[in-house]
This record gives sequence, structure tokens and C-alpha cells, in this order.
Amino acid sequence: MLYRNGMRFTLQAPSSGNLVQACTAEEIIVRDHVIRASVILTAGEIVFDWPPTSIEDLIPHHLQAVLQLKPDVILLGTGKRQVFPDAEVLAAVRNAGVGLEVMDTRAACRTYNVLVQEGRSVAAALIVECTAEGLGGVGR
Repeated sequence: MLYRNGMRFTLQAPSSGNLVQACTAEEIIVRDHVIRASVILTAGEIVFDWPPTSIEDLIPHHLQAVLQLKPDVILLGTGKRQVFPDAEVLAAVRNAGVGLEVMDTRAACRTYNVLVQEGRSVAAALIVECTAEGLGGVGR
């Protein structure tokens, strides 16, 4: 099934963890959640309303919520385009000894699904760039 003008990524089996079912520029669907704000995902956890609304807003402190989940690798989805964060943000992750891959949010969602299905310890920190009409956080 196609999701609006986006693509449905996976048919999620109940035991497969928090896989991204669909992703557009304004929202991400995980299980029964329609997420319209930046979010952190792991196979077993969803951290809603992660503060950065753009890559320019991202500061090292924001990554503490991701690092507390103790992933081996973090996929940073930077919105509609791949944009590398400030060096101090990159250094915070490097200093914690965790891998970091930076990509646009849709690519991060696809990569996250593959790594979760492989049983990898991965966290996706996904920036959702909401438009004025798209504000509203999560529909649960």
C-alpha cells in the first residue's frame, strides 16, 4: 500500500521491533504512531518529541538522550537533505565511542530498518522538519 506520496517501507510483524512503516518529509509512521516531530528510535524504544527541529538546532546535549540508549551506531537523519552537524556535535559522539552515520531522514529510516532486522544495536535520531500545518507532535 502506498502512503500518500511516500513509500511504505515494510510490513511490520508484531515481533520485529519499532520498524519504520512509512516516512515522508513531514511524518514518520512506527507501529500505530504517526510522528510529526523529531524522534529517537531503537528496536525497543521510542523517544518522542526530541528537541531539535532542524540540523541547525542540534547541539551536543541533544545527543545525550541517544547515547543513554547505548547503541553501537547512531543514524542521524538530518531532514529533507543530508547536512553534517557542527564539529562539536560530531565530537560528542566520537568521544563516547559510538559510530555515527549522517544522512537525510528518509535514508536514515531505510538504513535503520535494515540494521534492526539484522539484530544490530542501532539508534535512529530523526529530525522531522514540520511545516506550520504539520505541527502537532505524535498521534498515538
